[in-house]
Amino acid sequence: MVNNAALGLVNHLLTGEDWARERLLEFSGQTARLLFGRSVLSFTISDAGLLGAADTAAAVAVSIRLPDDAPVRALTDRASLFSTATISGSADLAETLAFVFRNLRWDVEHDLSRLLGDMVARRALQLANGLAQWQAGATRNLAFSLAEYLTEEEAAIASRPAVQSFCVQVDALRDDLARFEKRLERFARRQG
Repeated sequence: MVNNAALGLVNHLLTGEDWARERLLEFSGQTARLLFGRSVLSFTISDAGLLGAADTAAAVAVSIRLPDDAPVRALTDRASLFSTATISGSADLAETLAFVFRNLRWDVEHDLSRLLGDMVARRALQLANGLAQWQAGATRNLAFSLAEYLTEEEAAIASRPAVQSFCVQVDALRDDLARFEKRLERFARRQG
C-alpha cells in the first residue's frame, strides 16, 4: 500500500519531467530496491520511464540502503541523502536514480491550481510559505534563546569566548611547562 503510494507520487513527478524519464529509459526492465529502516521499496523501470511495482521473483539490478532518517533527509537535506547510501549492484543505475531523485522537483502550485484554480493555489502556497518561514524563524529564535540561557544564565554550557579563553590559557600553560622542562634538563646536566 505504502509502496504503491510512493510509486504513484514519484510517477506523478516523472510524468511532468521528460528529461528524467529519458534517463530512466536506458534501464527499462531493471529492478531496484531501496531500503531504509524497516521499509523496503522495490520497483521496476517501465518502457515509458516510469516506476512500477516489482515482481517478487525479479532479479534486483541494484540495492540501495539509505540511512534510517531518509524521509527526513529527503525533505531537509537531499544532497546528503545519497552520499550516505550503501550501494550494491549496478553503479550506473544507482547513479542515474540518484541524479533523477536529486533533481526531481514537485510543482505544487501547478497541481493545486488544477484543484483550486490559479489564484487560490498561488495564495495558498504563499500562505504555506509564510507559515513555514515563520515556523523556521520561531525555531531559530527558540534555539538562540535556549543557547543564551544555557551559556549565560544557567552556565550549564561554556560560551564560545570562555572556551577560547580556556584554550589560550591551556596553550600558555603548555608553553610554560615546556620552558620549565628545558630549564630542568639544563640544571640536571650541570649537576650531573
